[in-house]
Amino acid sequence: MASLSVLDDHHPVAFEFDDLVRYHGRASIGGLALGFKVLERGLELLADGPLDRRSVFVETAFDGPGTRDAFELVTRAVTGDRYRVVPDLAGSESLEAPQGHFVFRLSTADAAATMHLRPGVVTDEFVELVRKHPRTAPEEAHLVSLKEALAADIMGRRADEVFDADDR
Repeated sequence: MASLSVLDDHHPVAFEFDDLVRYHGRASIGGLALGFKVLERGLELLADGPLDRRSVFVETAFDGPGTRDAFELVTRAVTGDRYRVVPDLAGSESLEAPQGHFVFRLSTADAAATMHLRPGVVTDEFVELVRKHPRTAPEEAHLVSLKEALAADIMGRRADEVFDADDR
């Protein structure tokens, strides 16, 4: 099973997806899975080994609670004031497209990597249902099943199958 390894006061700490679920819950499990894969891909691009968890800065165009909590648990970026929602990070990508909001930049003092969600990972149906308000009870139930399916799909893929990355 994949894990995210960081250092906390020079001591190694590893997080599996189940740890993130225990911290956040299942309400935004699709976003939680995205956050896991961003960290899996980005931490590998930033350093050859585990980084100090408090050295990682996070910028994103996506403000979902699942991704935010994934970053918080692993890097403590939210409480450390190293987490920023930057809508312009998506650049010229259409924010109407499902993948448009899903841009993440992880950085340290020495390196940075920007990850873009690959097309097709998040479906149009999912985005339309998330954006629909109000939703009927059957639509809510369907959205819950779509979130679970999205998380299972994402966690069943390698991080480089979920996110393209530009290291800068």
